[in-house]
Amino acid sequence: MVSVAYKWFVVSCVLMLGSIASPQSVEWQRPAPVYGMGMSHPLYIAVTEINHNAKEKTLEISCKFFAEDFEETVKKNYKTIVDISSEKDKPTLDRFIPDYISKHLTLSVNGKALTLSYVGYEKENEFAYCYFQVDNVASVKKLDVSNSILHDFNTGQINIVHALAGGKRQSTKLDYPARQASFTF
Repeated sequence: MVSVAYKWFVVSCVLMLGSIASPQSVEWQRPAPVYGMGMSHPLYIAVTEINHNAKEKTLEISCKFFAEDFEETVKKNYKTIVDISSEKDKPTLDRFIPDYISKHLTLSVNGKALTLSYVGYEKENEFAYCYFQVDNVASVKKLDVSNSILHDFNTGQINIVHALAGGKRQSTKLDYPARQASFTF
């Protein structure tokens, strides 16, 4: 039992610190699976990456969380059983993911509320990655985030937010019930 908890602690530290320590890298380094099917995991973490692409004048947003946690959240909120790995559930998830995220992740740039456009999702190992974009964002001086992703799943939820704009990377950790973060660039 101690070795399992220790492994989770080490993996969590690597996930959190590894992504904070590499400001040039916005892409995720996908970790190897750390638990088997059907086993619950001791940490409930979701990570949101927000990258301002100045050349394209877009915000690129990715949300990463345990697929199993999201499937349970869909079951609870939408009264539907889904399997993120199943191709037959893709149309259903393409409806539920943007609906759920729009209710639990809001952004404003320079005081202006933004609407996220859903790009798609993928699953790798135990994780789900959901992608969004906002067009016509010329510059980011201030970014305000409200993030309650999976707060309705587990009160132990931790949401990490990374923001990159103007070559400057900032990060914060939101422990349930905290949901607000602001970044100034």
